[in-house]
Amino acid sequence: MLSSIHVRNLAIVEKAAVDFGDGLNVITGETGAGKSIIMGALSLVLGERADKTLLRTGETQCVVEATFDLPDPSAINAILEDLAMNPCEDGRLTVRRSLSATSSGKSFINDSASTVQTLKRIGILLVDMHGPHDHQSLLNNEFQTDILDSHGKLWTQRAQYEAKYREWLDIRNKRDDLDSDDDTVDQQIDLLQFQIKEIEDADLKPGEDLAVEEELSTVSNASRITELANGIQEALTDADTAAFNAIASSLQHLQELETILPEAEEWRKEANSASIQIQELSATISSRIQDIETNPERLQWLDDRLALISKLKRKYGGSLDGIAQQREKSKGRLDDLESRGERIAALDTMLSCTEKEMLGEGKLLTAQRVKASAQLSKTITGELQGLGFEHGAFEVSTVPATPGPSGCDLVDFGFAPNAGEEMRPLKAIASSGEISRVMLAVKAVLAKHDRIPVLVFDEIDANVGGEMGNAIGQRLSTISASHQVICITHLPQVAAFGAHHYRVSKGVEEGRTRTTISAVAGDDRTEEVARMLGGKDITSVVIDHARELLKAAN
Repeated sequence: MLSSIHVRNLAIVEKAAVDFGDGLNVITGETGAGKSIIMGALSLVLGERADKTLLRTGETQCVVEATFDLPDPSAINAILEDLAMNPCEDGRLTVRRSLSATSSGKSFINDSASTVQTLKRIGILLVDMHGPHDHQSLLNNEFQTDILDSHGKLWTQRAQYEAKYREWLDIRNKRDDLDSDDDTVDQQIDLLQFQIKEIEDADLKPGEDLAVEEELSTVSNASRITELANGIQEALTDADTAAFNAIASSLQHLQELETILPEAEEWRKEANSASIQIQELSATISSRIQDIETNPERLQWLDDRLALISKLKRKYGGSLDGIAQQREKSKGRLDDLESRGERIAALDTMLSCTEKEMLGEGKLLTAQRVKASAQLSKTITGELQGLGFEHGAFEVSTVPATPGPSGCDLVDFGFAPNAGEEMRPLKAIASSGEISRVMLAVKAVLAKHDRIPVLVFDEIDANVGGEMGNAIGQRLSTISASHQVICITHLPQVAAFGAHHYRVSKGVEEGRTRTTISAVAGDDRTEEVARMLGGKDITSVVIDHARELLKAAN
C-alpha cells in the first residue's frame, strides 16, 4: 500500500504530507483547492512526464517522495536487483523525485539513483491510476481488447499470436519491398552497383586513413623537418662544438682520472655509453630524413587520397569499418534484387506458411476470447446492476476482422442501460455519467484478478449524484477490501464510505496562496461531509444529514 506521500513546492502546495491507511481513502475539498495536485504528485513518482511549470512560483526546486509498504516485494526486488539498486528492506519502498528550475531533475529508488524509465517500470506494478480523462479510453476497441484479455488471462496465447504476426509482417514487408515497380528496382540496382564499385575501386586498407594523414603531415612539412633534423645532427655529432666531441674530450680526462680515483671508472663507462647513444641517435635521424623529400607529386597524391577517404566516410558510414559494412550491405541488397524472382518465390512460400501458423494462433486466441467474453459480459452486467442499472445489460462481442497486431477479431463493448433497449456499441449511447459507472464496474471486475496493490480514482463519480453516489461509494468500499483505494471525490455519499478521510484546503497567507491537506475525523469529518452537502449554508439539518450518511456507510 501507499503509506505516505510528501510534497514540497508543487504548484500551490508549499509543503504537505499525507499518511494513507488501508482500505478506502477519500480526499475532498472545495473546487480549486488543489485536490488533483495529489494525483499530480503521485504521477511524478510513478515516472510520468515532468514540467517545470509545476514548480511553485518563486521556488527553484520541487520534491515529491512516496513510501510504499509491500507485503510481497519480490517482483519489485527482482527489477531492483537486476539494475544493481538497493532492494526493499522489510517490504518498504521509497521513491523520490525532484524537479529543478535550473537543471535536470533527479530520481531515487531506495536512495539509489534511478531513471524516469525505471520509475515507470516500477510504477505500473504499484499503482493503477484513473483520472477524469481516462473514461474515453473505455470507448477504444484496443483498450476493450486489453480488458478482455486481462480478465480472461489470455496474455500467453496473445503473445504467441503477436510473435507470429510480427514474423508474418516482416516477411510480407520484405516481399513487398522486392516486388516493387520494375523501373524503381532498376534504379536501385544501378545505385547499388555504383556504390559497390565506388567503394571497391578505392581499395581501402585497414587503418589507411590514419597512415595517409600521418604521411601527408610529413611530406607537407619536409623542408622544415630536414632543417630541424640537420640542426639536431650538428648539435649531436657534426659541429666542432657537438656533444659527441665534448664527451670524447671528457673520456680522455676520465681515463687519467680513474688511475688515481678508482670510482672514476664507472664515470668513464657512463660517458662512453652516452657517446655511443649520441652516435646512434644521430645515425637514426640521418637515416630517417634521407627518406623525406619535398615531392609535389606525392603530396598531391596524398591530398587526393585523403579527400577520397573523407568523401567515402561521409557517404557510407563515418569510418573505414562503416564503409566496409555498407559495401557488404549493398552487396546483399543487390543480390536480393538481381535474384528477386527466386527471392519472391521463396518469400511467398515462407509467407504462406507463416500466415497459416499466424491464423492458427489467431483462431485459438479468438476461441478463448469468445469464451472469456461471455463470462466478462455476465460479470460486468452484475456490477452495473449494483450501480443503478437495475435492468441494464452489458455485452462483450468478438467479430472476425483482418489480422492485426492483437488478433484476428474486433472486440467491442455493447451496452443497454434500460429494459427494452437494444444492445448498441458503448460509444454510441453512453453519457459521461454512465461511462463513469461502466468504468468503475470494469475496474471492480479487473481488481479481483489484479495484483496491483493501489487503485487511485480521480473523480470516478463525475456527473453522478444522489443515490448513484451511494452505489459508487459501496462499490469502492467493496474493492478496498482487497486493494488500497484512494479516491478524490466531490460527492458526500462517496466520501462517507471512506475508512480514512482527508480534506484539502486553500488559503492566503502573507499574500501567497497555500494548499494544505489534513486528515479529518469525528466532528471535523461530519462538518466536511456537511459542507459537501450544503455548501456554505451548513444548518443543523445538514449536520444531521451528514451524520446519517456516515453512520449508514460505516
